[in-house]
Amino acid sequence: MLPRTSRVIVQEGPRQLVLRELPIPAIDDDSAILRIEACGICGSDVEQYTGTIPIPLPVIPGHEPLGVIAAIGDRAAKRWQVDVGDRVAVEAPIPCGHCRACLAGRYQVCRGRGAMFAHGYVRLSHAPSLWGGYADYMYLDPCSIVHKMRPDIPASLAVMFNPLGAGFRWAVEIPETGPGDTVLILGPGQRGLASVIAARAAGADTIIVTGLTRDAPKLALAREFGADHVIDVEQEDTARRVPELTAGRGADVVIEVSSYATAPVAEALHYVAMGGRIVLAGIKGFKPVPDFVSDLIVVKEVTIRGAFGVTARSYDAAIRLIESGR
Repeated sequence: MLPRTSRVIVQEGPRQLVLRELPIPAIDDDSAILRIEACGICGSDVEQYTGTIPIPLPVIPGHEPLGVIAAIGDRAAKRWQVDVGDRVAVEAPIPCGHCRACLAGRYQVCRGRGAMFAHGYVRLSHAPSLWGGYADYMYLDPCSIVHKMRPDIPASLAVMFNPLGAGFRWAVEIPETGPGDTVLILGPGQRGLASVIAARAAGADTIIVTGLTRDAPKLALAREFGADHVIDVEQEDTARRVPELTAGRGADVVIEVSSYATAPVAEALHYVAMGGRIVLAGIKGFKPVPDFVSDLIVVKEVTIRGAFGVTARSYDAAIRLIESGR
């Protein structure tokens, strides 16, 4: 039996979070109600909280929800192949399914509803209000995307499906990382560490991770998760170390996942190998990048890709890895 209301955290302005209670809506045949077990905290959640990322307010944040189906319509159960009591991981986007991006398979950048429409980003005034994961219960739209997960895995581990999914998309799927590749990861945050795990699972030959002196515990984790080398950029000359560690070639794949700092974007062009691939995924607060030498892209024939969000393919890879116990 569902309760009549759900506790929710509402962001009403920059650095303004308020605990409220909202009614749990009735559902139709195509929708569902999720009882939240856990919701991950993304770097963009912090930037949303501080006001760095402008979004419509008020809103219930939280776009990395894990939970149990509490109520579901018959058509939704058939479409998602889940039922009441099943645990699911929920993707952030709620794509329209018919815009140009969706039809091309890029649903993670769907703007078919006029703006980014995703769990954790839909204004509270948009019925039925329970769109975000910072709550006891969340509404699942007919276009929500869910992935079934085993119920015996601790929620604190199972909820890592999102950052690990980002690692698989940013460090493997987009740059097509495979056996023999040298991968350089700029930034040892949760997405950087997830990129280490994903690149190692994909068979990368050598993995290098950079960080600051204060990142020493994270760099130690990077080694534990499979990094071959770590570089403290405040104590070592990265421009010298990368060529030393790659026999002068540079990295086949460079993943830039540092937050706010723009210098690593420009530096990536110097670290990447001839014909290499660079993936830019760290948010910089829409600041320009000084000293970005575009001629290096030309003479090295470098491919640069932006990464925004995760795809079902990478979520599946992350969930399989979590469920494997490895």
